[in-house]
Amino acid sequence: MTGSLPAGAAGPPLERPSGAGGVDPGRVPLVRRAWWAALDWAYAARWQVRSLGPTTADDYRTGSGQPVVVIPGVYETWHFMRPLMDALHDRGHPVHVLPVLRHNLRPVPASARDVVAYLHEHDLRNVLVLAHSKGGLIGKYAMSQLDADGRIDRMVAVSTPFAGSVYARLAPVPHLRAFRAADPVLAGLARELGANARITSVYGVFDTLIPEGSELAGATNVRLPVGGHFRILGDARTRSAVLAAADPGGGDPSGEPAGGLSR
Repeated sequence: MTGSLPAGAAGPPLERPSGAGGVDPGRVPLVRRAWWAALDWAYAARWQVRSLGPTTADDYRTGSGQPVVVIPGVYETWHFMRPLMDALHDRGHPVHVLPVLRHNLRPVPASARDVVAYLHEHDLRNVLVLAHSKGGLIGKYAMSQLDADGRIDRMVAVSTPFAGSVYARLAPVPHLRAFRAADPVLAGLARELGANARITSVYGVFDTLIPEGSELAGATNVRLPVGGHFRILGDARTRSAVLAAADPGGGDPSGEPAGGLSR
């Protein structure tokens, strides 16, 4: 496999570091947020086009390391996760995707059942879940509600709305309104604390779609000096954080800093 893909335009330099992750979200200027949002949507559009390319899921299933199962976000195919999939596959992990999820529009419980069914069908154990956005909710639901025989070891979730998004109440379709904090599934997941210690939540200082951020009580929280909901997937610092979560004792041989950690 090739190495992880380039992160894209970096934009103007960051504000001075402040606290975990290097940048205080409350001090990110409006013009920077607008710049990051524009880059974010451009990144998403580019990966929608790239999802039509020749790379197949079979290209990632080789390797002798811990198996990885990928759960993308809403409206996304697994191709959005390729920068992180490449990094993990290059490290020796067999990486599995679930074509049945398609663009991930179904309710969280239904998709979580598909994830667990895939684990049983392929007899995968000691699994690391790699998730983005809604995928992290699906992963946590599977871990806390459906994984009776403990096939899932842990999860690293990037930009997941664990506390919901204030924008969800304005959404025109039910599968986006489901990201309200008061949604019964989301509220139920918030009360499920047992799995949190096995989750690493990676997120930026500004998220185009989740202004509340992705901090999760009891989890390993990694806040990066990155802006955007989608383009964080292609950032080298996210790759470092994901590799560190996949191999807690080994770190990232690239030597790149992963950002601030908190528990």
